[in-house]
Amino acid sequence: MRLINLVSGMILALALTGCSSKKDKDSGGCSTVAEDDAKMQSYISANGITATKHASGMYYQIIEPGNGATPTINSTVTANYTGKFTNNTSFDSGEASFPLGNVIVGWQIGIPLLKQGGKIKLIIPPYLGYGCDNYSSIPGNSILVFDVELLDVK
Repeated sequence: MRLINLVSGMILALALTGCSSKKDKDSGGCSTVAEDDAKMQSYISANGITATKHASGMYYQIIEPGNGATPTINSTVTANYTGKFTNNTSFDSGEASFPLGNVIVGWQIGIPLLKQGGKIKLIIPPYLGYGCDNYSSIPGNSILVFDVELLDVK
């Protein structure tokens, strides 16, 4: 019986400590929504960006609205893009075609704000990007900044 109580207590302790949303530099973990928002606002201010906050928590700036088709989550889009961190270091760029439903949530939300031919800047918090964990060359908890030109919608 003591062993069951001991094991139950350990499981409960692990569950309670494993659910923290506060970033712990030693064990990884996620940054909080408030921390992410403060970092995004700082980036926006420091770079003179006129951005709108989406209900999701992401910020965006429509550079050109476009005048063609409006994509949906079921669309296949072609986009020219540059991805940067908030220190303005580029981590990816190019032209790509992809089903919109297969990319990060920030793009799924942001790209339909345009019509074909439009341009947008997306400032995406980690929870709408790649999350808390490292992904390829993108460190966990990264705020991502994308400049996107929507070339085609199918």
